[in-house]
Amino acid sequence: MYHQLYTRWAEEFDREHVLTEYPRPSMVRDSYENLNGEWEYAIRREEMLPKAYDGTILVPFSPEAVLSGVEKTVYPEDVLHYRRSFVMERLEGRRALLHFGAVDQSCRVYINQKLAGVHEGGYLPFTLDITELVTEGENILQAVVRDCTDTSFHARGKQKLDRGGMFYQAQSGIWQTVWMEIVPGRYISRLKITPCFDEGTVNVRVFGSVRDDMEVRIRVLDGASVIAETTGRQDTVLRIEVPDFEAWSPKHPRLYDLKIEMGEDEVRSYFAMRKCSVGRDRNGILRFMLNNRPYFHNGVLDQGYWPEGLYTAPCDDALIYDIKMMKKLGFNMIRKHSKIEPERWYYHCDRLGMLVWQDMVNGGTSYHMKFVCVLPNFWMKSGRLIKDNKYRAFSRQDEEGRREYYRELKAMTACLYNHPCIAAWVPFNEGWGQFNAAKASALVKRLDPGRLVDEASGWFDQGGGDMYSIHNYWRKFRCRPWRDRVTALTEYGGYSWRIEGHSYCSEVYGYRKYDSMEALTNGYKRLWEREIIPAVRKGLGGTVYTQLSDIEEEVNGILTYDRKIVKLKPDTVLGLNRRLYEEFRKCTGVVEAE
Repeated sequence: MYHQLYTRWAEEFDREHVLTEYPRPSMVRDSYENLNGEWEYAIRREEMLPKAYDGTILVPFSPEAVLSGVEKTVYPEDVLHYRRSFVMERLEGRRALLHFGAVDQSCRVYINQKLAGVHEGGYLPFTLDITELVTEGENILQAVVRDCTDTSFHARGKQKLDRGGMFYQAQSGIWQTVWMEIVPGRYISRLKITPCFDEGTVNVRVFGSVRDDMEVRIRVLDGASVIAETTGRQDTVLRIEVPDFEAWSPKHPRLYDLKIEMGEDEVRSYFAMRKCSVGRDRNGILRFMLNNRPYFHNGVLDQGYWPEGLYTAPCDDALIYDIKMMKKLGFNMIRKHSKIEPERWYYHCDRLGMLVWQDMVNGGTSYHMKFVCVLPNFWMKSGRLIKDNKYRAFSRQDEEGRREYYRELKAMTACLYNHPCIAAWVPFNEGWGQFNAAKASALVKRLDPGRLVDEASGWFDQGGGDMYSIHNYWRKFRCRPWRDRVTALTEYGGYSWRIEGHSYCSEVYGYRKYDSMEALTNGYKRLWEREIIPAVRKGLGGTVYTQLSDIEEEVNGILTYDRKIVKLKPDTVLGLNRRLYEEFRKCTGVVEAE
């Protein structure tokens, strides 16, 4: 029996103004039309555009989510249809771009019943140039969506049609903002921004919509003042010196603005001067480094689920709340687990000061849970002895699924590259659809050498990446430094407490159960005092506590699923975090640990 929960933002929800904030903070134009709101929908068994629709759906909430107004499950054999109208102005040589933040999972888009484009994959944005398909005045936009969820090899994260335990309600269709912009005939299509901390410069590459030799002008701003500028050509790397720069860190999240012009087009962006690396402390122990100083990554696992919106937060303030609350408790990092968020979430981490470890969304066919989870938990060494080229054992026997994984890994890295908050990439987790992890890790390092890599978070370690990654829920944690990688406890804890009236169901999933705030906090405190803080001196470089919030049966969150209760005593959590940072300072000799 499930009990529908609501966060306070859903209780104050305005259906007339749905996620109206600008959805792409890393590349802003003045032109912006938000298409969120009431659309028509239909669930059919065929892809032919329907003549009649079933009702209305509130985009961008999935039909399975209560905020959508539909509350129906879309099954793999179903086809989900969307329809709405929009008004187009006279373009006069300009281009009309239609953007989808994310659609789960396969999407065909029609403008005025003509195919505009097709996109595969449920977690990344895509853009369609609809200039040749629109007319001045009213136009009809239709989308046709299919979602295999966990019945195929596609990336799906924690979604499961038969949910339960650590797998959750499946969701489908449009789940991020849909919007349009009008751009010049030749426009800026993408930016690649790379801070070069040691050189005191930032590299900017401006990609154009067509291959040309157009001039680009870039200005760096500190507030309203231009502090540096340069000109060059599109599709080339332009290096700009940033005078007397202030470094970005979670404690001091300093951002610089960019203004970029190319022909008639102008966009605004931002960057930060920061450096993520690995180095040795004064005792010769490998540590994570931030801006060339030892830095302890003290994080929580965050899966980005909401009781009324599933993958989609009810509003921007809800995203901000989670980040600010974790900072208030003393954490400096969030591991975004098995999901890619809307870009605004990363923007808030950039400006508020929160490091992010970003998971690649897991795919593959049905998992052999005894092999990928039970065996390594009870015999930890087993996972590190097994090679991950055994495709059938790791649910990766489909060659097309393996190719798709690499396409989406490259796309994710490119999509989020410009966000300073991202400190580490996590290609695989606990063997879920894992294959050739060493190859994936090496690819990510080539694509983005300025960030860390947790090659195979958990136990099926293939020897690559920057960290010796450990998941430990069941036994006493014993730490030792490794010669070539940083020791990181990348999942632990998972202590649970079900609170009546704030829990989704009567079932309880967690790794140790408590019945009050006092008992839960005392258990958490014992764990930290006996195992976590002492491990810092022995080489522990980073931690990820499970988890930020409860989700359905999984009641092991610091926050309840409805975000109304902090289940651990905040002063105790903050005090323990401060003790950890002080221990790290003593061990490494950094002047200020956090």
